[in-house]
Formats: sequence, C-alpha cells, structure tokens
Amino acid sequence: MKKALVLTTLLLVSAPLTALAAVSSCETVKADIAQKIVNNGVPESGFKLEIVPNDQVSQAGGLVVGHCGFDTQKIVYIRLHNGDDGADAAQTGTSQDTKTAQ
Repeated sequence: MKKALVLTTLLLVSAPLTALAAVSSCETVKADIAQKIVNNGVPESGFKLEIVPNDQVSQAGGLVVGHCGFDTQKIVYIRLHNGDDGADAAQTGTSQDTKTAQ
C-alpha cells in the first residue's frame, strides 16, 4: 500500500515537470528550425514560426515544418511579405482576384 502511495505521489509531482519539458522542447525545436531557415538564405524578417495545437493547424495558415510536445503540437512556417507581421500569408491569388475601385 505504501509503495502505491509513493508511486502515485511521484507521478503527480513529475507530471507538471513533464509538461514544462514539452514546452521547453517546443521552443528548442522552433529555434532549431528557425536557424535552418535563416541558414538557407531567408531573412529573419521574412517568416515567422508558430507553435499550434494539432487541432488548430488548418487555421494557422501556413506550412507544417515540425512537431513537438510528444507530437501534440505542430510548428507552422508562415511567410511574411516585406517583413510585415500582419500580412495574411495564407492568402494567395493574382491581381485579377482583387477588387479595384472604378
């Protein structure tokens, strides 16, 4: 009985530490991917990486370039235009697709 109690206590104490390690791991993986992108000639102002839960990947509007957090989160690459963080990277099309005032 005492062994079960000790084991349960250890598991409950270590669970938050595991979650913290997963978040830290995601930041490390994100930094490694960012460095590889920069090494390939993309300026740091030309992209951003976001860590998103698996169920929100489709709303992130970018390309999945990695995963972390025991595969519970994805790292999404979003290309920025002119270093503008507010640009909609998922929007595609031609100038014919935009409405112009006449």
